[in-house]
Amino acid sequence: MGIYDRDYYQRDRYGLSFSGPRTMVGTLILLNVAAYLADALFTSGGHEITGFLAVPADVLTRPWAWWKLITYGFAHDSNPQHVFLNMLGLFFLGPDIENTYGRREFLRIYLAALVAGSLTWAAINWAQGNPRGTLLGASGAVTAVVVLYALNFPHRTLLFFFVFPLPAWVVGLLVVFLDLYGAIGRQESHVAYVVHLAGAALALLYFQSGLNFGRLLPDLSWLRRRPPLRLRWPPPDEEKKDDTEEGPAEDELSMEVDRILEKISRQGEASLTRKERRTLHLASRQYQKRHRGSQ
Repeated sequence: MGIYDRDYYQRDRYGLSFSGPRTMVGTLILLNVAAYLADALFTSGGHEITGFLAVPADVLTRPWAWWKLITYGFAHDSNPQHVFLNMLGLFFLGPDIENTYGRREFLRIYLAALVAGSLTWAAINWAQGNPRGTLLGASGAVTAVVVLYALNFPHRTLLFFFVFPLPAWVVGLLVVFLDLYGAIGRQESHVAYVVHLAGAALALLYFQSGLNFGRLLPDLSWLRRRPPLRLRWPPPDEEKKDDTEEGPAEDELSMEVDRILEKISRQGEASLTRKERRTLHLASRQYQKRHRGSQ
């Protein structure tokens, strides 16, 4: 994608560390890189793994192969630039989208973008009577991540092509414009621009409609028992820290708590990050101090 968040190393990425729970972004990157390396190292140059995962142009007439509408997103061209640029865009922009919507919802968005892209591509091939060709690569899903980033954080600065500092909303528009130009003006290109556009369209629809894929699924929470969220200070992994540790300003903390509670109401307690849970613990501690002081 050639997009770099210049504030990346100045913000707490809490979650890409491999010493703790792995993020969904990290898991997706590992799966893509593992598939690429396995294809390069263990198939004698025949790219059998890529061919197995890729979407054939006539997939709509082969229901037994519809699982490939998703798996193609984990297969990439033999040129390492293909997988590298896709995973780079996911690495830099994906964590903030995952933190916004939650780990599971981020995966649902990512997979939905893959399906939207492959279905669009296959439908166009079917309409044109073109039974030849295959589709592979995560570009459609990564484009959806880029557009969601631009919609959620429009005024953050990104380095477009790692050189030009631009607001995220401008980068999002440029990405969509370049894909439109490619889809209309480069009929012989091997780049599936319509897949990118399908991912961008899904991201825009998702954002504007306030959709949550998790709400569309049947509620299976009764199958597992989850302990209730308890506000307690200090949290278990912080018990040995100095109890005089200072937190954010009261107004700032109150605003952050409101945002977290709204996130819980929309996405459930399971979507909270470790940092958000610590913020709730800190708010509980300050409330208890004020309550004791007023007695």
